[in-house]
Formats: sequence, structure tokens, C-alpha cells
Amino acid sequence: MSALLRNRWVRLGLVLVVAIVLIAAPLMLPAFANQTLIRIGVYAVAVLGLNIVMGYTGQVNLGQIFFVGLGAYVAAYGVTHDWNIVLVFLAACLVPGAVGLLVALAAARLGGLAIAMVTIALPIVGVPLAKRLAGLTGGSQGVSARFSGAPDWSGLYDDQWQFYLMLLVTAASFLLVRNLVRGKFGRALAAVRKNEAVAASIGASPYRYKVLAFTAASIFGGVSGFLYLAAVQYTSPETLNFGHSIALVAAMVIGGAGSITGSLIGGAYYVFVPQFTNTIDPNLTAISQGVILLVVLFLLPGGLVSLPRVLRRLTRRLTSRPPRTPPVRHPSPEQTERQAQA
Repeated sequence: MSALLRNRWVRLGLVLVVAIVLIAAPLMLPAFANQTLIRIGVYAVAVLGLNIVMGYTGQVNLGQIFFVGLGAYVAAYGVTHDWNIVLVFLAACLVPGAVGLLVALAAARLGGLAIAMVTIALPIVGVPLAKRLAGLTGGSQGVSARFSGAPDWSGLYDDQWQFYLMLLVTAASFLLVRNLVRGKFGRALAAVRKNEAVAASIGASPYRYKVLAFTAASIFGGVSGFLYLAAVQYTSPETLNFGHSIALVAAMVIGGAGSITGSLIGGAYYVFVPQFTNTIDPNLTAISQGVILLVVLFLLPGGLVSLPRVLRRLTRRLTSRPPRTPPVRHPSPEQTERQAQA
């Protein structure tokens, strides 16, 4: 099977089939299913950005939700002031990217707990700041911004139009990151993650690439915020809640750190697992999610994306194990003597 997937034409065929399914899906699914898939795309982009800085670079970032919320607020501001949709999208990317660059320039030289504390402070400060800047953010009540309704010429329902918007932005984001991490930039990030001294010796400045990785993660956080507003059409200080940031980190780890596919799995985990645990017992949601996280980490340290590799390894061990033969029992001297006398 793995040899078959290495064939270029087979991979192109699979990509074409997946693309056709994704394009046709919103036309056949009910509205609630489309909304669920849209939310998966929203948070998959957020996890993708987090994966750049944590999975590929090995730098701690516990404040990704701050950039998601900031992107949503910037998009809401642009929509309420009648900006062009392209300008709204660019602003939702560039403003979080600029803030992330400033934070990275100050914090990239730090390591361990120090940078963790800096990133933790972002959502902790962001929530009261959003409440105080009521003129821009709507205060505690939040702000509504409807801009993703289907145009009349499309003949689509709103949920279908939002799905295609999400699909376009998410596919472009994943393709861009895939090309980045498979090129020179990705090799430099891998060198920084493994050994900063070795990376510096080969010309890859750890400080520079940490700043670039954190800035890229912030930009994709803004992209996720734009998609969030397009889907929900509302944002509030709750969007910046620190608990959501920890949930994003858990989603990245469970999906698979340092994996493009793992980011998509992480987005699905972020959406489906809270729904699943709530149906079991709403009062034990946090405990249930913690148990799921521990079980996955113990069984699959590489995340769910490593499951096929683990299964192949187990299958190979079982098929290559030689059959057990019963031991040969030699007769004792007494038995040999009795047989000779007989």
C-alpha cells in the first residue's frame, strides 16, 4: 500500500477525488453539518499556525488564541466600517502578524519558562483589554459583523457559501505551509529545533528563524480569526479566553506535532471531542478531555497522525515472527534403559 502511494499519479488521483468530494459535500449536507466542517477548517488553520512555531521550531507558544481573537476583531472592525472584503482579509492577517513580530523580537531570545510566560500573558491581558476598548470591540457584549452571506448570483445558501470561503482559504493556507516546511525554510526550522548551536554553525540564525516562525504563526492565527468571524459572524472577549489556547495546544499534540495532516486532525479534535464529552456528562467535560489526552499520548506519542505507521510496524512484527516449534524432549537414562530391557 505504501509503495502504491509513492506513485505520483496515484497521489494526484487521490487529491482529485478528495477535491471533488469537498466541492460536492456542502451541496448535499444539511446546514448543521456544513457549519461543523467550517469550524473544523477554522481551528485547523489555528493549529497549523501553532504547529509552525511549536511542532517545527520547538518554540513554546501558549498564546495562539490571542492572535485568533485579534484577527476576528480586526475583521469585525473592517466589516462594520464597510471595508472591501479583500482589505478586511489582509488587515486580519497583517495586524496579528505585526503584533506577533513585535512580541517575537522581544521574546525570541528567551527560552523555556520565560517565553512560555510571555505567550501566556497575551490572552490574559487580551481579555480585559478587549472589555475596556468598548469603542473598538463592543466591550463585554462583543461585536456582530455579517459579511459572509451568499451573494444572489451564486444561488447558494449562506452555509454553503461560507463553506466554500473556508475551503478556499484553508486549502491555500495548508498548501503554503506545506511548501514552506518542505523547503529551505523548513530545513532551517528543523535545525533550530534539534540544536541551535549546530543551526548557527551552518548559517541558520536561531533568533531570526524563531522570529519568523512566531510571526508566521501569528499571521495564520489572524487567518483563523477571519474565518471564525465569517462562520460565527460575532466575536467577544470570550474568544480570547486562555482555556481555548490550551485546547489548541492539546489539539496540536493529539493531531501530531510537526505534521501538516496532524493540524487537520487537530482541528477535528478541537471541534468533535468537546461535543462528545458533553454528551457523556457536561459536568465532567474537562476530566474526560484530560483522560483522552493522556490515553492518546501514552499509546501514540506522535499523535493520531502516527497511527498508520504504528499499525504497519505491529503488522510487520507479527508477520515476521517465526512460528513457534515445540521443544524436543529427549528420554531420560532410566527411560532408555527400560526400553532396552523391553
